[in-house]
Amino acid sequence: MLEGLLGRKVGMTQIFSDDGRVVPVTVIEAGPCFVTQIRTVARDGYQGVQIGYGEARRITRPEKGHLDHAQAPALRHLREVRSSDVSDLSVGQRVDASVFKVGDRVDVVGTSKGKGFAGVVKRHHFAGGPRTHGQSDRERAPGSSGSTTTPGRVLKGTRRAGQMGNARITIQNLEVIEADGEKNILLVRGNVPGARNGLILIRKARKGQS
Repeated sequence: MLEGLLGRKVGMTQIFSDDGRVVPVTVIEAGPCFVTQIRTVARDGYQGVQIGYGEARRITRPEKGHLDHAQAPALRHLREVRSSDVSDLSVGQRVDASVFKVGDRVDVVGTSKGKGFAGVVKRHHFAGGPRTHGQSDRERAPGSSGSTTTPGRVLKGTRRAGQMGNARITIQNLEVIEADGEKNILLVRGNVPGARNGLILIRKARKGQS
């Protein structure tokens, strides 16, 4: 059974639950995806499925040969997802949002918005220095980052200014509020990483399953 799908983030909205509560949801276009390759324990040492999503205008000749073998159209994105059972899958098979149902828990993986080079106040929420007593140029400074004689250097991993965003982010254990296999639309409770139209991977949750 396929345990993940590729899709794109459409945007956020809100719906009303049966008891009248407002529920914030993210709209995801999940699929349709095509199975382009199946990994087996005998040949590869593990079980997994390579899936493709999105129409591509141009692909290379090796990509075309790979997709022609799978009897799949030109696909823009190829990703591999682990699967506990591949017996019901075949190369070239089309899968859609119907692999999920209302109430399922999913993990959503995407790339966060890139913010460029950012200081410690924006990047790590530092408080900054005092705003008075002659500290006119220390308002957003990080302060001391090193130690004294021992170890006498700045340790690796210390929070400093640097590149913010544009990183792979996983939001875990989101609830599926609606699943429409015909329109390939998923509504999940809460927010997911990335900008609108960004590529995301939706997979069965690894935690919190009841």
